[in-house]
Formats: sequence, structure tokens, C-alpha cells
Amino acid sequence: MDGRDARDVQDHRDVQDRRDVQAEPAEQAEQAERIVPHDGPLGAAHAGVEHAGDAHAADVHISALRAVSAPSRVAEPAEGISTEELALAARNHGLPLEALRYEVTPPGLHYVLVHYDIPTVGAGGVDDWTLTVRGRVRNPLSLDLATLRSFPAVTHRVTMECAGNGRARLTPRPVSQPWLVEAVGTADWTGVPLRTLLAEAGVERDAVEAVFTGADHGVERGVEQDYQRSLPLSDATADDPEVLVAYEMNGAPLPPQHGHPVRLVVPGWYGMAHVKWLRDIALTSTPFTGFQQAVAYRYRRSADNPDDPGEPVTRIAPRALMIPPGFPDFMSRTRVVRPGPVRLEGRAWSGHAPVTRVEVSTDDGDTWTEAALDEGLKESSWAWRSWRTTWEATPGTHVLSARATDAADHTQPLDQPWNRGGFGNNLVQRIPVICLPPGD
Repeated sequence: MDGRDARDVQDHRDVQDRRDVQAEPAEQAEQAERIVPHDGPLGAAHAGVEHAGDAHAADVHISALRAVSAPSRVAEPAEGISTEELALAARNHGLPLEALRYEVTPPGLHYVLVHYDIPTVGAGGVDDWTLTVRGRVRNPLSLDLATLRSFPAVTHRVTMECAGNGRARLTPRPVSQPWLVEAVGTADWTGVPLRTLLAEAGVERDAVEAVFTGADHGVERGVEQDYQRSLPLSDATADDPEVLVAYEMNGAPLPPQHGHPVRLVVPGWYGMAHVKWLRDIALTSTPFTGFQQAVAYRYRRSADNPDDPGEPVTRIAPRALMIPPGFPDFMSRTRVVRPGPVRLEGRAWSGHAPVTRVEVSTDDGDTWTEAALDEGLKESSWAWRSWRTTWEATPGTHVLSARATDAADHTQPLDQPWNRGGFGNNLVQRIPVICLPPGD
């Protein structure tokens, strides 16, 4: 890699900054931006229109993409789950709640969200893969996997949750991946601290953000793009939480669906920040305004105001989940228990601060009692904690819930404020339970 790559990153930022100044807020919300992908095998094929400066051709290109890529929308009051949402649910899967029993989630049970396609590494396998570090750095890097592994490695246990977890429970329902509460998992991630790589590259004094580009490519709301997200430099270089450029999950190479061969791990942040199939890190002197940063992942409280810029989605809101007790009905998943002592247990986590309290309700939120919370591991402050209590079940119908509070005094709500993207919905879990009559 030469200095031209770093100049290309900054040239793109300058061009995009001019577009952002010229565009009206409503136009930005509707059209997002024309992203010029990073120069490379995935970007070169579709970057020519913008590089050529042909505005008419660019407009035709965008119009064609919009014909196959619908804008975001909210479901009608009586509208059921669509075929498109079912297709997303089939591709992406959550954690079976009984798997909360695992302190560390097996990779096949850990939640998965793939925005576009799982990319192939290439004909040469991982030997052909490189990670570039460029932009506002003094010594641009081009690292193959062997070189990346030569840096001192660390392992962090991190709970990861999708920002859209709980979306399908909102009314009206934002139309997208229809998560209930299962989009979570905890793994031991091994790799190189991002701050180590940035120190090796030498951060320029005017750098303010790090932009991460994955190898997955697609179109979203009419915008063709490589998946890209950024972090403020202060977060990218922090020592707690320490951002990782990871190449192992639970002591083995990353599985394809979890970002093989290399991904980003950002403890405490929702999953959109953990860029998979990572191939480029570019430091910029201006804030990044790519689609996934400035358009997609925003808390927009208004259902009908296109000028609402919203607030960025960042850290994970506190949540407690309960392992459903007893045994389930096949279709409804309603739980069945018998009278007497029933062990209730689960996990709780937060991206803001350690969880300090978990409360349990067995009467649909009318009353709450505190559960026993384990001490947690000092070296795993960004992983979930287990909790447990005992319920004396009596015959009849019950609704069980759990809620978490963290050290920063964030508590799960009983009524969730709505937002257009369906993000950060940490409304308490509700588990219908039937306790059978004695002798049944």
C-alpha cells in the first residue's frame, strides 16, 4: 500500500462533506449519501461513476438501485410479519434462551446478523487476506494474518447484542429483522488491541475517528455500499473497554458467519459497531458520515418527521433474560410447570456499567423481588452476569419477568419509548407460564 490510499480516503471525506453541506436534512434522511467504497477488489467495480464525476450517470445508478431497495417503513396496525421479514429471520438467528445456561456461548448458538452476504476470503484462502491501516497515520500498514498474529494477543470475554433486539415487540413495528429478545451471545474473543495497531501506524495529530470497512457488500435503501462504521478516536484507543481486532472466537478461528478471518470487537457497544470480515481501518480528520453511521443506526423518535436526525446508537442498554422454566408448548412456547419450588435463573448485562441488581416478578410486573447475583469475573467486566432465585409456583396462569439495573443507575423500562428503527428496545421480558393442578 502507498500514500495514495491515504489521500483517497481523505479526498472521499472532502467530497462527502461538501455533499452533506449542500443537502437539505430531509434529502439526507431519504437519500442517505452516495458512498464511494474503499479502493479494492470489492470497491473498484462500482466506484467509477463517482470518480468520473458524472452526476447524471450517478443519478441513473441510484434510481436503478432504489427500484430494488425499498426505503425504511413502519408496519400498518393490522399488518403481519412479511415474507421479506421471515427471510431475514431465516438467515439470521438468535440465541435459544435455554442456552443462557452456558457462561460462554458456543459459536453455533451465538446470535448472528449478516447485513448482506457472508463474503468468501478468496481463492488463496486466508493467505490472500490483508488488513490495511491508513488515512491519518504516519506509517500505513498492510498486515496479513500471520503478521497480525505476531503482535501480542489478548482475550476478552464480551457480551454482544444486536441493536435491533426487541424490535418485533414494538407497536407500531419497524419493518426489518424481527428480533424478539434472543439477539445476544457471549464469547471469548482473542486478537490484537486496536490501540496497538494504531500505535504501530502512528496516529496523526488531526485524526478524530477510525473508519472500519468490512468485506460484505450490498445495497440498503438505495445505497450501494461496503459495510462501514466508525468510532471516535478516544474509543478506538481506550484501554477499558479495549477494542480488539479479533481472529479467534472461543479459542478457535472465527467461523465464517462471525467474521472469518478477522473482525472488530467493541466491548459495551451494540453489534453494529463490531464490524465483521474486517479489511480496512482508515483514520480521518473529520467525522465519518457513511450510511450505517449517519442514517441507519439512529434513535429517531418521530414517525413522520424526515428532518429528525436522531441520536446515534452506541452502548448497550441494560437487560436481564430468564431461562424459561419448565417445558414448552411447541407452537406458543408457553411454559408448563408443576406446583412447588421452581428455580428461576438467567443472565444480565449492560454496556454502560456493571449490572448491580436483578429483580424478578411472577405476577406480570405488579411486584418485584431481588434475585441473587453472582460476583462475575473481574477480567470480564463487559460480559453478562448470572442470577438466580426460587419461585413457589401455584396452580394457575402466571407471567414471569426479570429486569436489570446497572451501576450507572440505568434500569430496564416497563414501557418502552418507541423509535423508528426499533433500536435499543430493552423492555422487560414476559414469559407466560401455566402451573398445572396438583397431581397432573
